[in-house]
This record gives sequence, C-alpha cells and structure tokens, in this order.
Amino acid sequence: MTTAAPSLQALLQVAVQAAQAAGAIHLKYLGKVEQVRAKSSFADLVTEVDGEAEQAIRRVILSAYPDHAVLGEEEGQSGEGDYRWIVDPLDGTVNYAHGYPVFCSSVGLEIGGVRSVGAIFDPTRGELFTATHGGGAFLNGQPIGVSRVPTLNTPALVATGFPYDTSGERNLVHVAKILRLGVPLRRPGAAALDLCNVACGRMDAYWEYGTHPWDVAAGSLILEEAGGRVTDVRGQPDPYAEMIVATNGQLHPELLALLQE
Repeated sequence: MTTAAPSLQALLQVAVQAAQAAGAIHLKYLGKVEQVRAKSSFADLVTEVDGEAEQAIRRVILSAYPDHAVLGEEEGQSGEGDYRWIVDPLDGTVNYAHGYPVFCSSVGLEIGGVRSVGAIFDPTRGELFTATHGGGAFLNGQPIGVSRVPTLNTPALVATGFPYDTSGERNLVHVAKILRLGVPLRRPGAAALDLCNVACGRMDAYWEYGTHPWDVAAGSLILEEAGGRVTDVRGQPDPYAEMIVATNGQLHPELLALLQE
C-alpha cells in the first residue's frame, strides 16, 4: 500500500507548531542570554537560544515526518529526499542578543525543490505569517497582500540589510542611490521579517546581499503568495541568489534598474 502524500495544510500545521515552539524558547530566554559568541565574524553572533530553538523545531518536524530532510542554520542538513524543511531557529540573533525586539523563527518546506509551505513567527508581537504554494498568504489567519505603491519616489518605504563581514560595504553604493532619491530606508536586521513586512504592505521593497536559504525560504513564499515578486538582481526567480530583491511587484522593474546601475 502506498502512503498518501501529506496535504499542504497538514504540513503547514507542523510548520506552525515548529515555529511557535521556537518562539516560546525565544521569549523564555529574552533578556537572560548568558552565552553569546561570534560565529563567522565579531558581529555574527550566536547564542544558546539558537541551538535550543533549532532542536525544538527539528523535534516537531521529525516526530511528524521522520523521513524528511531538514536544513537548519545551526546544524546543517540531515536526511535527503523530496521533502526538505529549511529552518532558521532565530532570525535576527544580533537583535535578540541586544534585547532589540525584531527577531523571529522561520520554517519553510520545499517539495521537489519547490517552496511549498512557510511559517514565520514573531513572538514579541504574537504575529504568525503563513503561506502555502497557491494558497495565499496570511497574518494570524487573515489574508494579506502587498502595497500598491507604484514608484520609489511616491515615496516607497524600503528595507535593506548587510552581511556580517566587510563585504557589506558594496551595498553602500545602492544605499546612496536610494537616499539620493529621498526614499525612506530601514535596516531592521531580520530578513524573514523584512519579507513579511513587504508581504503585508508595511514596506514596499527590500533587497540584501548575502542571505542564505534559511533566511528567505519561508518569507519569499509568503511574499509571493501575497502578490509580490522575488528575484535575484538580474530579475531571475531565484530567492537563494547572492542578492535577493523583493518588492510589491509594481516597484520591481524600477528597483532592479537602480540596483543594476
């Protein structure tokens, strides 16, 4: 007998449970972090919370689907197969370590290489962003959609980020272009939430160098399902590229042209 493939809604329930389990750990230790160490550079921090939260996520996923693969920021990939979960147990670790309340857990699922399920939980605001492929995007169960801001100088509200090494300097030229246009710019420090903020219309566009699959797997799906567009800097539909460009769709050609100058 062939076992039926799980539905996207069943998979989403597991993603939500995993993201919320990590969020509970975030809140438990917020303001009480004792172990903070540098990872790849002095500014790229990791705490004991990152590891504990990833273990919680893995327990939830693997208790439901023990044969699925899981790729996590802290422990790498375990398993192989058509179902691959891509998780960031604590996106915005530097913010978290300083008590700055912009951080989240992110749980995405690829099926056959297609981003199919996403859940992102912001525990300080109690906000749960979710999406399934072809099923729309939601915030706490209510449908969300991108803004209708048509041009950068409307003005749009735009976000960016910087990698935790000296390569971040190359982004300054793009920042300067945006500022010269008089466009308001933000740097919140959590890529998954940047994507969600564009998805629900709080921001209109976001770009960043040096993100990883666990930073953007869930958020890029949520944004696309909310009606937005996610590409690399050449306009190709690759959220895992060296630079991610994410917008409400209407702004995309203009922002790409600016970034390509």
